[in-house]
Amino acid sequence: MQHLLSVKDFSKADLEQILALAKQVKANPGKYANALKGKSVVTLFEKPSLRTRVTFDVGVNKLGGHAVYLDSQNGAMGSRESVQDFAANLSRWCDAIVARVYDHQTLVEMTKYATVPVINSLCNLYHPCQALADFLTISEHYDDLSKVHLAYLGDGNNVTHSLMLTGAILGTSVTAVCPRGHSIDAQVLKEAEALAAVSGAKIRVTDSLDDIEGVDVVYTDTWVSMGDNTPLEQVKETFMPYQVNQALLDKTGAKQVLHCQPAHREWEITSEVMDGPASLILDQAENRMHAQNAVLLTLINRDTHS
Repeated sequence: MQHLLSVKDFSKADLEQILALAKQVKANPGKYANALKGKSVVTLFEKPSLRTRVTFDVGVNKLGGHAVYLDSQNGAMGSRESVQDFAANLSRWCDAIVARVYDHQTLVEMTKYATVPVINSLCNLYHPCQALADFLTISEHYDDLSKVHLAYLGDGNNVTHSLMLTGAILGTSVTAVCPRGHSIDAQVLKEAEALAAVSGAKIRVTDSLDDIEGVDVVYTDTWVSMGDNTPLEQVKETFMPYQVNQALLDKTGAKQVLHCQPAHREWEITSEVMDGPASLILDQAENRMHAQNAVLLTLINRDTHS
């Protein structure tokens, strides 16, 4: 049984196959219209969502399958009913479980008792589906991912972790530019550096914008992660120097801009850039669906044939 809790669960060849399949699904949707016929996917949400919910729901439907949405109105997982029982029961009815949760340990627990693939659609540590969509988007503009330098600006978070790990596996150099006190998890950095030593990628964490001159792609995210109630005004002074704006693009030479959304316009990114010619943000949002469909096809078919 293979799950997707983090991109670390996959080899470089696995990730390349998923990206290639995502491109095929995107280019020839009709060919895959019955690929999940008779299959059902449960999508569990402890956290609110626009892109994750819609892209999985519509994506499964486009593959001929059925998506079942479960929110937390019946009580959080582990309180009304144990995670063990959630996973064991759902496994009797569906072919995969997609879960957007607060705590990564919930997913780890789920994989112990699920007999179908479990896919992490966001947790506190990782956001693998987002990173796959991001690298799918980048690969549509660069034939060789090993020659790309991606810079992430802002708060070191689950998105940053998955970007660095994916880049480290695929050979893409990733620099995270985070204000002091807002850097990435030290253990994730160690893991990314170890993976990069194999692939040849350069992984770097800094607080200086001078370290990203000559980058190809700039990426940003909200300064305050979901669930953190800190007002944006409170962190504005710390983060505003890292805003993605036209001056930053001119200074670094970056040709493309990514943002996983939801975006706070004129905070971490200006509307001028978000709506401008460098922005791949809507392509990136669309590619969530194609990348996720490739993951579902890979894991469900692998499970079926095992």
